[in-house]
Amino acid sequence: MSTTTCECRSPQEQRLYDKIEGREDKFRKTHTRVFKLLERFEGQKPRIDIERALYFTQSMQETDGQPLVLRWAKALMHIAKNMTVYVQEDQLLLGRAGCDGRYGILYPELDGDFLDIAVRDLPTRKTSPATITPEDAKRVIEEIAPYWKGKTYHEALNAALPAEIHKLTYDDPMGLISRFIVNETSSFRSSIQWVHDYEKILKRGFNSIKKEAQDKLDALDPLSCKDACEKRPFLEAIVIVCDAIVLWAKRHAVLAREMAAKESDPTRKAELLRMADNADHVPGEPARDFWEACQSQWFTQMFSRIEQKTGTTISNGRMDQYFFPFYAKDRAEGKITDAQATELLECMWVGMAEFIDMYISPTGGAFNEGYAHWEAVTVGGQTTDGRDASNALTYLILKSKREFPLHYPDLAARIHSRAPERYLWDVAETIKYGSGFPKLINDEEIVPLYVSKGATFEEALDYAVSGCTEARMPNRDTYTSGGAYINFAAAVEMVLRNGRMKKYGDQLLGVETGDPRNFKTWDEFWNAYVQQHLLFLKAAFTQQYIINKLRAQHFAQPMGSAMHDLCMKHCIDLHQEHIPEGINLGYFEYMGLGTVVDSLAAVKKLVFEEKKLSMDKLLAAIDANFEGYDDVRAMLRSAPCYGNNDEYADAIGREIDKISVEYGGKYSMKELGIHNDVRYVPFTSHVPFGKVVSATPNGRTDGFPLSDGSSASHGADVNGPTAVLLSNYQTKNMGMRDRAARMLNIKFTPKCVEGEQGTEKLVSFIRTFCDLKLWHVQFNVVNKQTLVAAQKDPQKYRNLIVRIAGYSAYFVDLSPDLQNDLIARTEHDVM
Repeated sequence: MSTTTCECRSPQEQRLYDKIEGREDKFRKTHTRVFKLLERFEGQKPRIDIERALYFTQSMQETDGQPLVLRWAKALMHIAKNMTVYVQEDQLLLGRAGCDGRYGILYPELDGDFLDIAVRDLPTRKTSPATITPEDAKRVIEEIAPYWKGKTYHEALNAALPAEIHKLTYDDPMGLISRFIVNETSSFRSSIQWVHDYEKILKRGFNSIKKEAQDKLDALDPLSCKDACEKRPFLEAIVIVCDAIVLWAKRHAVLAREMAAKESDPTRKAELLRMADNADHVPGEPARDFWEACQSQWFTQMFSRIEQKTGTTISNGRMDQYFFPFYAKDRAEGKITDAQATELLECMWVGMAEFIDMYISPTGGAFNEGYAHWEAVTVGGQTTDGRDASNALTYLILKSKREFPLHYPDLAARIHSRAPERYLWDVAETIKYGSGFPKLINDEEIVPLYVSKGATFEEALDYAVSGCTEARMPNRDTYTSGGAYINFAAAVEMVLRNGRMKKYGDQLLGVETGDPRNFKTWDEFWNAYVQQHLLFLKAAFTQQYIINKLRAQHFAQPMGSAMHDLCMKHCIDLHQEHIPEGINLGYFEYMGLGTVVDSLAAVKKLVFEEKKLSMDKLLAAIDANFEGYDDVRAMLRSAPCYGNNDEYADAIGREIDKISVEYGGKYSMKELGIHNDVRYVPFTSHVPFGKVVSATPNGRTDGFPLSDGSSASHGADVNGPTAVLLSNYQTKNMGMRDRAARMLNIKFTPKCVEGEQGTEKLVSFIRTFCDLKLWHVQFNVVNKQTLVAAQKDPQKYRNLIVRIAGYSAYFVDLSPDLQNDLIARTEHDVM
């Protein structure tokens, strides 16, 4: 018998309990190959493979003094020639960046200054641990890390930050420990999440891009110093990197043929020979059928992961669009069935699941708990002429997500006002499955906003989802740096503590706005908050200004540049500060919106308007973490809260948003040369950010997670999920341009969305989300009892998948803090 008493379970929960009770998975017989692949690494802790780091370092040692983009390309060629290649049993696709099973690779250009320390700690650290053999750890410490000491971007940034910015950013002189106040994210990834133009590779192949680069080389002005110093190294790098990926693919073809010669099973022998033929042809040449298209995309994606660390992996773009011509042709010619097409896609899903994007730095690990991954596959949306884009492959991918028993890949469904009922129904049924897929992204918000920032309608309509909630326009997006994460709950605390925080003692971190006991009016308190808020914004923008100047000295991306029209047109690497004709979509994150709004609303209402609570008693209760002040805490929690369609609270949220948007509008393009827009997307960082903030005036206790994204505070949204949508809408400054993504989490009970009636309600909810022009929403459909049971018996619930922060993860891989955060979110049982 099952261990819970849930009256209604999600399909995922039922599948989980079937496994606990010894019943065979009902999809196993129709997905035999992928189940066999998955079972070989189920429950494995990831292992670190050092080959990429070793060969990258060897090459960089040999090319000191040469142009960086050329050095990077030569390093990729050295890797392509020497890295071990694999042909996995039962796999239909070739190409991986490391050893068998779950694995991660190292990027010493990012982490080299503390890599020797990190490899000792990785196996035992609490968040996202990984194994490494003693022999490999020794090589990292003795052969890899020493070269990078004094050369990394992180060290340069740490040294460049002014003291007043450094104290808000780092908690130690070396910059290894974050303060979680104004947090930079550019040093634990070479690039933010990105989407390549995969369609270009499928249609042209890398040999065509190489020829384009060679033709440009031949046409350079022999007397031009700019051509000699800038364009020539870039174009030579493009030629080298195109050769490198083709060489890497052909090495797989050789191994596949060697294995075919030894294979006794005629079916597998034929598969291996076909795989070898595929690898000989793509990605150098255009793909000719669906299998080759999948293989070409996979080689491209995996070699891109080898090239650089791109914010928890490169996204897959609009897969239902660029694969569809190959799928439709093969189906029309009788070359492939839907089951065979699904099997190829799911072989790719398996490859994604095996690659773990490791965050070596403690801060990066805290930001991305549960082995975060955002290799988003985008489905649906609109064509470049504004018509609905859903097709047969869209539905095949959605069906696969309901049947494939893993949280890879991340799946994003674009929603627009004319989306067909069948599409929305299938999306809703997939959400109801309960593993957090797909997240929804709204064309009605993103397309006009991107047009206002300089995109054509065709470019904006062709956006693909990347990362948590980002929307990328391949061939027009040109900004690759991570932005600042700002803890605005800390700004509230600094108002209460005269520019200081309990966590950091007497050190002055913010503005000395005075003793709040002396504030006579709400306006005085509000103005004190605004001063702290503006100080944080200035610190974040100063950070970003310095980051923009430094990054091009440390990172290059020849392969990514080879696939970008503007980089090829202007012969400039994608990591350079300015690329002509590009649109630079940067951001800074507002952390703790619900926490801040609710805190300010409580102070305004209870202290200054109704005068039910004195400032002195409020401060005493906060200092005591509400111990002995249950009455005060209850009073605070009864005040107006964000997430309830309450104009009292929402008006405060709208004014807070306006401050940030106006600041971005004034200083972004003028001083940074980018759209540095306000976002509300925390990853899992609302947990560590909450740990540094003491108790807050909304009744939140010391160290408890902040509210996440644009979601309500834990348990504060009591008027139903539609009220959450309306509060989100009411706190946006819709007429202002300098804004970006808002991540919104909603948790439903399975009972709430049960049956056809539940699907109808969910479709209606999705249409409301679309009509309100909200950017993003994602769902957990799970019973609280299941989460609590999984906490108590993690091994039994090893395969329970939950939605976290733009991605899904195994619940048992999360820290207790993040597990409790998820459990504490409001569980909506009516819609």
